[in-house]
Amino acid sequence: MRLEELGPIERQLWHSYAQGRPVDVRPGPQETVRPAVRAEYLTALLLAAGPEPGGGERPALRLSGASITGTLDLQFADIAAPVVLADCHFTDAPVIRGAEFRELTLTGCVLPGMNADTAQVHGRLVLSRCRLTGPLVLTRAEVRGDLDLTHTVITVPGGEAVSAVRLATGGDLLCTHLTVNGGMRLSGASISGEFDLQGAHLSNPGGTALDAYHVHVAEDLTFHPGFSSEGRIILSGADVAAAIGFCGARLHNPGSTALEAVDVAVSRNFDLGAGLTVNGGIKLDGTRIGTHLSLRDTTLTHHTGTALSLRLVQARETDLRTRGPIDGTVDAGNAQLGVLYDSPATWPTRLRLSDTAYDALAAPLSASERLAWIRRGTAVYLPQPYEQLAATYRRLGHEDEARTVLLAKQRHRRSGLPLHSRVWGYVQDATVGYGYRPARAALWIMALLALGASFFSAHPPAPLEAAKAPPFSPLFYALDLLLPIIGFGQKAAFAPHGAGQWLAYALTTAGWVLATTVTAGVSRALSRQ
Repeated sequence: MRLEELGPIERQLWHSYAQGRPVDVRPGPQETVRPAVRAEYLTALLLAAGPEPGGGERPALRLSGASITGTLDLQFADIAAPVVLADCHFTDAPVIRGAEFRELTLTGCVLPGMNADTAQVHGRLVLSRCRLTGPLVLTRAEVRGDLDLTHTVITVPGGEAVSAVRLATGGDLLCTHLTVNGGMRLSGASISGEFDLQGAHLSNPGGTALDAYHVHVAEDLTFHPGFSSEGRIILSGADVAAAIGFCGARLHNPGSTALEAVDVAVSRNFDLGAGLTVNGGIKLDGTRIGTHLSLRDTTLTHHTGTALSLRLVQARETDLRTRGPIDGTVDAGNAQLGVLYDSPATWPTRLRLSDTAYDALAAPLSASERLAWIRRGTAVYLPQPYEQLAATYRRLGHEDEARTVLLAKQRHRRSGLPLHSRVWGYVQDATVGYGYRPARAALWIMALLALGASFFSAHPPAPLEAAKAPPFSPLFYALDLLLPIIGFGQKAAFAPHGAGQWLAYALTTAGWVLATTVTAGVSRALSRQ
């Protein structure tokens, strides 16, 4: 390209490029037309078609306010000079696929998209305060410094607005106040710094707003404060070396899952509290959390299906004190929740605790209150939730509370038994509380003993052999009838008649029933110690 073929702005760039001086052609307040610069000229300039730099000069393309016409095609080129474009409007999407840059900075630019597939940037890649009306492609791109997308707007409604599969950054991925209308895909990305989405808005209604499947983040993954989304957020398989935070964010995907974070490994906290609002479900199945999982002060609404799934979750501490009761089902099956913080005022309507384990319950509630918590699950009898709760009370030294829980377990179990087993269960419950209320047997014996002694005192039975019979004792006669093994010689020496005979039969039967239920109940209780 000859010098005489260049326009005035292009000539200015020709002379400024070698020294790296900025060229600012932004129109004034009364001007509406931006000076045009041909993309092919910029391509030629960057591919060493410009003047040779003098000693000590450092070439750089620094251009502000121009309209860049045509396609800036730098595919697979090695660009040694820094490229800094500010407030420029592109008529065509730049193509820098496979190119290698030392520095690439676009601020306040308007572009119909950009293809940087497999591009490499030795320093920072900046696309801040830009507006893109087509997709931004960063698939397998490598940025050794920060990738800055702050305050940028990318609009591809219904399509994939950002495609950054296996993107690698040597610094932070800065997406604060980023607005994306369309999908944002970062699956398999590796971020050596922080992934910051503070104040960002990702919108893809009915689809996936953010796909960060199997992403690796060396520092924090931050969605707070001010983050909002429409569509599903996918973090499944992510590995975060610090913390994940959604404090104050708003996730909207009604009728479906709003946050899918399955099999995530996070070394520190996973914070879903402090004002997070979710219209849709949260799925955290299999996630491993180094310290604290918090839903403190969260608002979660998902009328159909499971609102919060914590299946197989592992955490040292879990805080479920949401702002109000979760509108939907909470499933904590097979979870290991560590120290559990909760409150009766915010218990969910439906709660599944199948094989859920916890080290301690922070709220000092009575057994009757905790039983109401367990009963919020399904009507199907599951022994483990009762046994886990009883074991927790025993560790605290509250043996009476533990027995109350285990008694409730037997009553729940009884409801699903055949009729004859239920009848026997009612007998055990009434007499000794399934072995967890042994004092009841003593009360029954005292009541029956008083009844028998009173009756036989008024209506003494006749001796079988008057000459050999011992002196009659109403108390020991009634006791002899009640106790099936120990004998006092009264029952064999006297024979009741009439109503007394029927009472004797009743006392003997009651004695055997009490002995059997006491044996069965105590054996059951001891086997659970």
